[in-house]
Amino acid sequence: MNIKGKLASLAIVLALVAPVMTFAAPTKVVEWWHIGTAANDKAMFQGFADAYMKLHSDVQINITVLENEAFKSKLTTVMQSGNPPDVFQTWGGGVLGEYAQAGLLRDISKETKDTAWGKSMAAGVWATYTVDGKIYAVPNDAGCITFWYNKDLLAKVGYKSFPTDWADFLTLVKKLKAAGITPISLAGNDKWPAMHMWSYIALRLGGASLFADTVSGKNKAGFNEATWVKAGTMLNELAALKPFQDGFLGATYNDEAALVGNGVAAMELMGQWAPNVQKDNSSSKAGLGDKLAAAPFPAIKGGKGKVTEVIGGGGGFALGKNASDAAVDFVKFLTNVENMTTWAKTSGILATTKGAEVGITDPNAKMVKALVDKCTFFQLYLDQAFPPAVGGAVNDAVQTILAGTATPTQACAAIQSAFVAK
Repeated sequence: MNIKGKLASLAIVLALVAPVMTFAAPTKVVEWWHIGTAANDKAMFQGFADAYMKLHSDVQINITVLENEAFKSKLTTVMQSGNPPDVFQTWGGGVLGEYAQAGLLRDISKETKDTAWGKSMAAGVWATYTVDGKIYAVPNDAGCITFWYNKDLLAKVGYKSFPTDWADFLTLVKKLKAAGITPISLAGNDKWPAMHMWSYIALRLGGASLFADTVSGKNKAGFNEATWVKAGTMLNELAALKPFQDGFLGATYNDEAALVGNGVAAMELMGQWAPNVQKDNSSSKAGLGDKLAAAPFPAIKGGKGKVTEVIGGGGGFALGKNASDAAVDFVKFLTNVENMTTWAKTSGILATTKGAEVGITDPNAKMVKALVDKCTFFQLYLDQAFPPAVGGAVNDAVQTILAGTATPTQACAAIQSAFVAK
């Protein structure tokens, strides 16, 4: 056969094959952003994705892993562009509400309300992810902020247990300093860890009514109310003892976790994820092990707050406005009882799916869960409870108090200004 004949034959073959290629099933792509930067988290999440893709050969899951602050920054950018990821980390509250109202999220109410999936979790855990009666995200973790401390370091200065009173807590800080031990590790550069300290002082001073009345607007003074300012003054009094590591204003959360995980700092005020992050950022990759314990934020004498009133939250995954049914199904897969049990065992989360609590084996995690289960008031982290502009103002204001660039009165006024403008 001459060249022309061969080319003609090839053309016929290609013509026959082309329709087969054209009608091949298209791949459904799911863009998933998470903040599980710890090695075991990354491996676990990749395992979940691989398992799902094995079950659904027509789905491709692309994972983007970002550190907490980098995630928030990048998410803000893509949200402004109107092109959110299909599945991404959320803490609910005001931030989620703002995205929902801007039409940037997929409403998954029909998939979750009054369905087996929705009923696989306690009704209360969905509230943080509900906006105007519609559900936009799925919770996987619910806990509260507590002090995580090194039992051996406290024992060195005569403390067999964590102080239950603020005055005694300050005494502990002084004794640790005198012994050459860094009392508190703090990520001043990331701001939100310091926000938890100020928020808890305010809660112990003013109690649940302070938060409820401020958020609702019943308290006309808002964040200018004297109790919020006093919380800033007490934070200053703590800072005057120099309880934080040198250079704390430039430290990141990973730096904070490493100091505790390496046994350098005695404690940090952090959420239920703390042990896992400490472990991953420690030199040994083992963390403190049995030396680590957790305790509620101390009571303040004369304050209206109770130890049963907590600040906390958890994590979940929101669905972007263009998320496919495959993306929704993938999140359903992530939160089934088997995967959530694995998640609890691997990362120490306080899993929301019923039955997955068997994966919670750490006694500290069980203590945190008990605090949440028995709490008389639950406040979502302030930087998440409000829209981003207000949450950011809270974080910025607390940093200015610690940096000495604003008085507590000025810092609270800045928060109130953002709150009124929201």
